[in-house]
Amino acid sequence: MNRRHDIDALRVLAFGLLILYHSAMLYVAGWDFHLKSSHTASWLQDPMLFLNRWRMELLFLISGLAVNFMRRRGSLPGMAWKRTARLLLPLVFGMLVVIPIQPYVQGLSNHLVQPGFGRFLLRYWTGGPWPAGAFTGWQFGFTWNHLWYLPYLWVYTMLLMPLLESPAGQRLRAAVLQLRGPALLVLPVIPLFVWHLLLAHRYPFTGALWGDWYAHALYFSMFLYGYLMGTDAGIWSELARLRRITLPSALACFALYLAGIRLLPDSAPTVVWWAVHALRYAYLWTAICAVLGWGHAYLNRPFRWLPYAREAVYPWYVLHQSLLLLFAWQLMPLGLGPVAEPVLIIACTIGGCALLHECVIRRVSWLRPLFGMEPMPRATVIRSAPMNLRIADDIA
Repeated sequence: MNRRHDIDALRVLAFGLLILYHSAMLYVAGWDFHLKSSHTASWLQDPMLFLNRWRMELLFLISGLAVNFMRRRGSLPGMAWKRTARLLLPLVFGMLVVIPIQPYVQGLSNHLVQPGFGRFLLRYWTGGPWPAGAFTGWQFGFTWNHLWYLPYLWVYTMLLMPLLESPAGQRLRAAVLQLRGPALLVLPVIPLFVWHLLLAHRYPFTGALWGDWYAHALYFSMFLYGYLMGTDAGIWSELARLRRITLPSALACFALYLAGIRLLPDSAPTVVWWAVHALRYAYLWTAICAVLGWGHAYLNRPFRWLPYAREAVYPWYVLHQSLLLLFAWQLMPLGLGPVAEPVLIIACTIGGCALLHECVIRRVSWLRPLFGMEPMPRATVIRSAPMNLRIADDIA
Protein backbone atom coordinates (compact mmCIF):
# COMPACT_ATOMS: atom_id res chain seq x y z
CA MET A 1 0.00 0.00 0.00
CA ASN A 2 1.43 3.36 -1.03
CA ARG A 3 2.04 6.10 1.49
CA ARG A 4 -0.91 8.41 2.00
CA HIS A 5 0.83 11.71 1.38
CA ASP A 6 -2.47 13.59 1.53
CA ILE A 7 -3.08 12.57 5.15
CA ASP A 8 0.47 13.58 6.08
CA ALA A 9 0.05 16.91 4.28
CA LEU A 10 -3.33 17.59 5.91
CA ARG A 11 -1.84 16.92 9.35
CA VAL A 12 0.96 19.39 8.68
CA LEU A 13 -1.39 22.04 7.32
CA ALA A 14 -3.88 21.55 10.16
CA PHE A 15 -1.21 22.13 12.82
CA GLY A 16 0.15 25.07 10.85
CA LEU A 17 -3.34 26.52 10.92
CA LEU A 18 -3.36 26.01 14.69
CA ILE A 19 -0.45 28.45 15.07
CA LEU A 20 -2.30 31.12 13.10
CA TYR A 21 -5.52 30.43 15.01
CA HIS A 22 -3.86 30.81 18.41
CA SER A 23 -2.13 33.96 17.18
CA ALA A 24 -5.50 35.40 16.15
CA MET A 25 -6.87 34.62 19.63
CA LEU A 26 -4.73 37.49 20.89
CA TYR A 27 -6.80 39.86 18.76
CA VAL A 28 -10.38 38.59 18.50
CA ALA A 29 -12.66 40.72 20.64
CA GLY A 30 -14.97 39.04 23.13
CA TRP A 31 -13.13 35.70 23.20
CA ASP A 32 -11.14 34.76 26.27
CA PHE A 33 -7.44 33.89 25.90
CA HIS A 34 -4.35 33.83 28.09
CA LEU A 35 -3.25 37.28 26.87
CA LYS A 36 -5.12 39.91 24.87
CA SER A 37 -3.73 42.70 22.75
CA SER A 38 -5.01 46.26 22.94
CA HIS A 39 -5.76 45.96 19.21
CA THR A 40 -8.70 43.55 19.41
CA ALA A 41 -11.28 43.48 16.60
CA SER A 42 -14.84 42.19 16.55
CA TRP A 43 -14.73 41.41 12.82
CA LEU A 44 -12.33 38.54 13.55
CA GLN A 45 -15.10 36.56 15.24
CA ASP A 46 -16.69 35.37 12.00
CA PRO A 47 -13.52 34.01 10.31
CA MET A 48 -12.51 32.47 13.63
CA LEU A 49 -15.91 30.76 13.88
CA PHE A 50 -15.41 29.54 10.31
CA LEU A 51 -12.33 27.63 11.50
CA ASN A 52 -13.37 26.92 15.06
CA ARG A 53 -16.29 24.71 14.13
CA TRP A 54 -14.17 21.97 12.52
CA ARG A 55 -10.43 22.46 13.10
CA MET A 56 -10.01 20.25 16.21
CA GLU A 57 -12.52 17.72 14.91
CA LEU A 58 -10.36 17.33 11.80
CA LEU A 59 -7.29 16.66 13.93
CA PHE A 60 -9.06 13.95 15.92
CA LEU A 61 -10.35 12.36 12.71
CA ILE A 62 -6.82 12.29 11.26
CA SER A 63 -5.60 10.73 14.51
CA GLY A 64 -8.21 7.99 14.12
CA LEU A 65 -6.99 7.36 10.57
CA ALA A 66 -3.45 6.88 11.85
CA VAL A 67 -4.56 4.46 14.58
CA ASN A 68 -6.33 2.37 11.93
CA PHE A 69 -3.09 1.98 10.02
CA MET A 70 -1.00 1.37 13.13
CA ARG A 71 -3.30 -1.46 14.14
CA ARG A 72 -2.45 -3.32 10.95
CA ARG A 73 1.28 -3.01 11.63
CA GLY A 74 1.47 -4.44 15.14
CA SER A 75 -0.19 -6.00 18.16
CA LEU A 76 -2.59 -4.24 20.48
CA PRO A 77 -0.19 -4.29 23.47
CA GLY A 78 2.59 -2.94 21.27
CA MET A 79 0.37 -0.18 19.97
CA ALA A 80 -0.79 0.70 23.51
CA TRP A 81 2.81 1.04 24.69
CA LYS A 82 3.89 3.07 21.69
CA ARG A 83 0.97 5.47 22.00
CA THR A 84 1.54 5.85 25.74
CA ALA A 85 5.20 6.75 25.26
CA ARG A 86 4.50 8.95 22.23
CA LEU A 87 1.71 10.94 23.87
CA LEU A 88 2.26 11.00 27.64
CA LEU A 89 6.03 11.51 27.72
CA PRO A 90 5.82 14.79 25.74
CA LEU A 91 2.80 15.76 27.84
CA VAL A 92 4.67 15.39 31.14
CA PHE A 93 7.82 17.05 29.79
CA GLY A 94 5.76 19.83 28.24
CA MET A 95 3.87 20.53 31.46
CA LEU A 96 7.10 20.69 33.49
CA VAL A 97 9.40 22.52 31.08
CA VAL A 98 7.62 24.07 28.08
CA ILE A 99 4.24 25.17 29.43
CA PRO A 100 5.23 27.11 32.61
CA ILE A 101 6.09 30.29 30.72
CA GLN A 102 2.42 30.53 29.72
CA PRO A 103 0.90 30.75 33.23
CA TYR A 104 3.82 32.94 34.28
CA VAL A 105 3.23 35.67 31.69
CA GLN A 106 -0.53 35.36 32.13
CA GLY A 107 -0.16 35.73 35.89
CA LEU A 108 2.08 38.77 35.42
CA SER A 109 -0.44 40.28 33.01
CA ASN A 110 -3.20 39.74 35.58
CA HIS A 111 -0.99 41.22 38.34
CA LEU A 112 -1.50 38.08 40.41
CA VAL A 113 1.99 36.57 40.10
CA GLN A 114 5.20 38.16 41.34
CA PRO A 115 8.08 38.73 38.87
CA GLY A 116 10.84 36.14 38.96
CA PHE A 117 10.47 33.07 36.76
CA GLY A 118 12.70 30.83 38.89
CA ARG A 119 10.62 31.46 42.01
CA PHE A 120 7.42 30.99 40.00
CA LEU A 121 8.70 27.70 38.58
CA LEU A 122 9.45 26.23 41.98
CA ARG A 123 5.99 27.14 43.19
CA TYR A 124 4.43 25.81 39.96
CA TRP A 125 6.22 22.47 40.25
CA THR A 126 4.93 22.05 43.81
CA GLY A 127 1.32 22.77 42.86
CA GLY A 128 0.83 26.35 44.05
CA PRO A 129 -1.49 27.46 45.56
CA TRP A 130 -2.32 30.51 43.45
CA PRO A 131 -4.59 33.53 43.78
CA ALA A 132 -7.98 32.98 42.15
CA GLY A 133 -7.81 33.73 38.44
CA ALA A 134 -4.02 33.98 38.32
CA PHE A 135 -3.87 31.93 35.14
CA THR A 136 -5.88 29.34 33.24
CA GLY A 137 -5.92 26.23 35.44
CA TRP A 138 -4.85 28.06 38.61
CA GLN A 139 -7.24 25.96 40.70
CA PHE A 140 -5.28 22.79 39.86
CA GLY A 141 -1.92 24.37 40.69
CA PHE A 142 -0.55 23.67 37.21
CA THR A 143 -1.87 23.44 33.66
CA TRP A 144 -1.41 21.62 30.36
CA ASN A 145 -2.95 24.49 28.36
CA HIS A 146 -2.79 23.69 24.62
CA LEU A 147 -1.37 20.20 25.29
CA TRP A 148 -4.84 19.04 26.40
CA TYR A 149 -5.09 17.33 23.00
CA LEU A 150 -2.50 14.72 24.07
CA PRO A 151 -4.29 13.21 27.12
CA TYR A 152 -7.60 13.28 25.26
CA LEU A 153 -6.04 11.43 22.35
CA TRP A 154 -4.41 8.90 24.67
CA VAL A 155 -7.70 8.16 26.42
CA TYR A 156 -9.55 7.75 23.12
CA THR A 157 -6.89 5.37 21.81
CA MET A 158 -7.06 3.22 24.94
CA LEU A 159 -10.86 3.17 24.80
CA LEU A 160 -10.91 2.27 21.13
CA MET A 161 -8.52 -0.67 21.31
CA PRO A 162 -10.92 -3.15 23.00
CA LEU A 163 -13.44 -2.38 20.25
CA LEU A 164 -11.05 -2.84 17.34
CA GLU A 165 -11.51 -6.56 16.81
CA SER A 166 -15.00 -6.99 18.26
CA PRO A 167 -17.74 -8.30 15.95
CA ALA A 168 -19.76 -5.14 16.56
CA GLY A 169 -16.80 -2.97 15.61
CA GLN A 170 -16.22 -4.93 12.42
CA ARG A 171 -19.88 -4.67 11.44
CA LEU A 172 -19.88 -0.93 12.12
CA ARG A 173 -16.77 -0.42 10.00
CA ALA A 174 -18.23 -2.46 7.15
CA ALA A 175 -21.39 -0.34 7.25
CA VAL A 176 -19.43 2.94 7.28
CA LEU A 177 -17.33 1.89 4.31
CA GLN A 178 -20.50 1.32 2.28
CA LEU A 179 -21.70 4.90 2.73
CA ARG A 180 -22.00 6.81 -0.52
CA GLY A 181 -23.54 10.05 -1.74
CA PRO A 182 -26.09 11.74 0.55
CA ALA A 183 -25.79 9.01 3.19
CA LEU A 184 -22.09 9.80 3.64
CA LEU A 185 -22.87 13.49 4.08
CA VAL A 186 -25.90 13.18 6.36
CA LEU A 187 -25.70 10.10 8.60
CA PRO A 188 -22.44 11.02 10.40
CA VAL A 189 -23.97 14.39 11.34
CA ILE A 190 -26.79 12.82 13.36
CA PRO A 191 -24.72 11.56 16.36
CA LEU A 192 -22.89 14.89 16.55
CA PHE A 193 -26.17 16.80 16.74
CA VAL A 194 -27.53 14.37 19.34
CA TRP A 195 -24.47 14.97 21.53
CA HIS A 196 -25.18 18.68 21.29
CA LEU A 197 -28.79 18.28 22.40
CA LEU A 198 -27.90 15.98 25.30
CA LEU A 199 -24.61 17.40 26.56
CA ALA A 200 -23.48 20.75 25.16
CA HIS A 201 -25.34 23.02 27.59
CA ARG A 202 -24.72 20.83 30.61
CA TYR A 203 -21.01 20.24 30.02
CA PRO A 204 -19.30 23.16 28.24
CA PHE A 205 -15.76 22.51 27.08
CA THR A 206 -13.14 22.77 29.84
CA GLY A 207 -10.04 20.96 28.54
CA ALA A 208 -9.71 19.42 32.02
CA LEU A 209 -10.35 15.81 30.82
CA TRP A 210 -12.56 14.70 33.70
CA GLY A 211 -16.17 15.87 33.36
CA ASP A 212 -15.67 17.25 29.84
CA TRP A 213 -18.41 14.97 28.52
CA TYR A 214 -19.65 16.97 25.55
CA ALA A 215 -16.11 17.42 24.23
CA HIS A 216 -15.44 13.71 24.73
CA ALA A 217 -18.59 12.71 22.89
CA LEU A 218 -17.81 15.02 19.97
CA TYR A 219 -14.07 14.37 19.67
CA PHE A 220 -14.27 10.63 20.27
CA SER A 221 -16.95 10.41 17.58
CA MET A 222 -14.61 12.12 15.11
CA PHE A 223 -11.73 9.93 16.23
CA LEU A 224 -13.91 6.87 15.68
CA TYR A 225 -15.01 8.14 12.25
CA GLY A 226 -11.37 8.42 11.24
CA TYR A 227 -10.60 4.91 12.42
CA LEU A 228 -13.64 3.44 10.67
CA MET A 229 -12.81 5.18 7.40
CA GLY A 230 -9.17 4.16 7.50
CA THR A 231 -7.56 4.19 4.07
CA ASP A 232 -10.34 2.32 2.27
CA ALA A 233 -9.99 3.20 -1.42
CA GLY A 234 -13.75 3.23 -2.03
CA ILE A 235 -14.72 5.78 0.59
CA TRP A 236 -11.76 8.03 -0.24
CA SER A 237 -12.65 7.95 -3.93
CA GLU A 238 -16.17 8.93 -2.94
CA LEU A 239 -14.91 11.85 -0.84
CA ALA A 240 -12.86 13.04 -3.80
CA ARG A 241 -15.86 12.63 -6.13
CA LEU A 242 -18.10 14.63 -3.79
CA ARG A 243 -15.63 17.47 -3.24
CA ARG A 244 -17.40 19.81 -5.66
CA ILE A 245 -20.60 19.25 -3.67
CA THR A 246 -19.20 19.31 -0.14
CA LEU A 247 -17.39 22.63 -0.51
CA PRO A 248 -20.41 24.73 -1.57
CA SER A 249 -22.59 22.76 0.86
CA ALA A 250 -20.24 23.62 3.72
CA LEU A 251 -20.19 27.30 2.76
CA ALA A 252 -23.99 27.39 2.55
CA CYS A 253 -24.38 25.67 5.93
CA PHE A 254 -21.97 28.11 7.55
CA ALA A 255 -23.70 31.13 6.03
CA LEU A 256 -27.10 29.95 7.31
CA TYR A 257 -25.67 29.03 10.71
CA LEU A 258 -23.96 32.40 11.04
CA ALA A 259 -27.14 34.22 10.03
CA GLY A 260 -29.04 32.26 12.67
CA ILE A 261 -26.74 33.00 15.58
CA ARG A 262 -26.33 36.64 14.54
CA LEU A 263 -29.92 37.54 13.66
CA LEU A 264 -32.27 35.30 15.64
CA PRO A 265 -33.50 36.63 18.99
CA ASP A 266 -32.95 34.52 22.09
CA SER A 267 -36.74 34.18 22.33
CA ALA A 268 -36.96 32.31 19.00
CA PRO A 269 -38.77 28.94 19.30
CA THR A 270 -36.64 26.04 20.49
CA VAL A 271 -37.19 24.11 17.28
CA VAL A 272 -35.72 27.03 15.31
CA TRP A 273 -32.60 27.00 17.47
CA TRP A 274 -32.37 23.25 16.98
CA ALA A 275 -32.33 23.85 13.24
CA VAL A 276 -29.56 26.44 13.62
CA HIS A 277 -27.43 24.05 15.66
CA ALA A 278 -28.13 21.23 13.20
CA LEU A 279 -26.64 23.51 10.55
CA ARG A 280 -23.54 23.88 12.72
CA TYR A 281 -22.89 20.14 12.69
CA ALA A 282 -23.80 19.83 9.04
CA TYR A 283 -21.19 22.51 8.39
CA LEU A 284 -18.65 20.69 10.57
CA TRP A 285 -18.98 17.43 8.67
CA THR A 286 -19.30 18.80 5.14
CA ALA A 287 -16.30 21.08 5.74
CA ILE A 288 -14.21 18.10 6.85
CA CYS A 289 -15.45 16.04 3.90
CA ALA A 290 -14.45 18.91 1.60
CA VAL A 291 -10.98 19.12 3.18
CA LEU A 292 -10.48 15.36 2.88
CA GLY A 293 -11.85 15.19 -0.66
CA TRP A 294 -9.85 18.09 -2.08
CA GLY A 295 -6.79 16.95 -0.14
CA HIS A 296 -7.04 13.44 -1.59
CA ALA A 297 -7.38 14.86 -5.07
CA TYR A 298 -4.46 17.30 -4.93
CA LEU A 299 -2.18 16.49 -2.00
CA ASN A 300 -1.60 12.76 -2.42
CA ARG A 301 1.85 13.15 -3.92
CA PRO A 302 5.42 13.07 -2.51
CA PHE A 303 6.10 16.77 -2.00
CA ARG A 304 9.77 17.42 -1.30
CA TRP A 305 9.00 19.44 1.82
CA LEU A 306 6.67 16.86 3.35
CA PRO A 307 9.11 14.44 5.08
CA TYR A 308 10.81 17.28 6.95
CA ALA A 309 7.50 19.00 7.79
CA ARG A 310 6.02 15.71 8.99
CA GLU A 311 8.90 15.29 11.43
CA ALA A 312 8.60 18.91 12.62
CA VAL A 313 4.87 18.83 13.40
CA TYR A 314 5.07 17.43 16.91
CA PRO A 315 7.89 19.69 18.24
CA TRP A 316 6.26 22.74 16.69
CA TYR A 317 2.94 21.81 18.30
CA VAL A 318 4.53 21.46 21.75
CA LEU A 319 6.50 24.71 21.43
CA HIS A 320 4.28 27.13 19.55
CA GLN A 321 1.92 28.50 22.21
CA SER A 322 4.63 29.03 24.81
CA LEU A 323 6.71 30.96 22.27
CA LEU A 324 3.62 32.83 21.06
CA LEU A 325 2.70 34.05 24.55
CA LEU A 326 6.31 34.83 25.45
CA PHE A 327 6.79 37.02 22.37
CA ALA A 328 3.33 38.56 22.73
CA TRP A 329 4.08 39.49 26.36
CA GLN A 330 7.33 41.13 25.30
CA LEU A 331 6.10 42.90 22.16
CA MET A 332 2.55 44.04 22.98
CA PRO A 333 3.64 46.80 25.41
CA LEU A 334 5.82 48.40 22.69
CA GLY A 335 2.93 50.07 20.85
CA LEU A 336 3.84 48.62 17.45
CA GLY A 337 0.34 49.06 16.02
CA PRO A 338 -2.40 46.72 14.77
CA VAL A 339 -0.40 45.48 11.74
CA ALA A 340 3.24 45.37 12.79
CA GLU A 341 2.47 43.81 16.18
CA PRO A 342 0.72 40.61 15.00
CA VAL A 343 3.07 40.21 12.03
CA LEU A 344 6.10 40.39 14.30
CA ILE A 345 4.59 38.07 16.94
CA ILE A 346 3.75 35.44 14.31
CA ALA A 347 7.16 35.77 12.66
CA CYS A 348 8.96 35.39 16.00
CA THR A 349 6.82 32.37 16.94
CA ILE A 350 7.45 30.60 13.64
CA GLY A 351 11.13 31.51 13.71
CA GLY A 352 11.50 30.28 17.28
CA CYS A 353 9.83 26.95 16.49
CA ALA A 354 12.00 26.50 13.40
CA LEU A 355 15.26 27.32 15.18
CA LEU A 356 14.59 25.17 18.25
CA HIS A 357 13.48 22.22 16.15
CA GLU A 358 16.26 22.40 13.56
CA CYS A 359 19.19 23.45 15.74
CA VAL A 360 18.40 21.71 19.02
CA ILE A 361 15.58 19.19 19.25
CA ARG A 362 16.13 17.06 16.15
CA ARG A 363 19.90 16.97 16.75
CA VAL A 364 19.88 15.93 20.42
CA SER A 365 19.00 12.25 20.77
CA TRP A 366 17.58 12.42 24.31
CA LEU A 367 15.39 15.43 23.46
CA ARG A 368 13.71 13.78 20.48
CA PRO A 369 11.32 11.47 22.42
CA LEU A 370 10.48 14.31 24.82
CA PHE A 371 9.03 16.17 21.81
CA GLY A 372 7.32 13.10 20.36
CA MET A 373 9.95 12.35 17.73
CA GLU A 374 11.35 8.96 16.80
CA PRO A 375 14.83 8.07 18.08
CA MET A 376 17.79 9.43 16.11
CA PRO A 377 17.78 7.54 12.81
CA ARG A 378 20.85 6.24 11.04
CA ALA A 379 21.91 8.04 7.88
CA THR A 380 20.68 5.18 5.73
CA VAL A 381 17.28 5.38 7.35
CA ILE A 382 17.13 9.14 6.80
CA ARG A 383 17.86 8.71 3.11
CA SER A 384 15.16 6.09 2.68
CA ALA A 385 12.52 7.64 4.93
CA PRO A 386 10.44 9.33 2.19
CA MET A 387 9.96 5.94 0.52
CA ASN A 388 8.47 4.18 3.55
CA LEU A 389 5.13 2.71 2.61
CA ARG A 390 3.08 3.74 5.61
CA ILE A 391 1.15 6.59 7.14
CA ALA A 392 3.19 8.52 9.67
CA ASP A 393 1.78 8.50 13.19
CA ASP A 394 3.51 11.72 14.27
CA ILE A 395 1.21 13.28 16.88
CA ALA A 396 -1.76 11.49 15.32
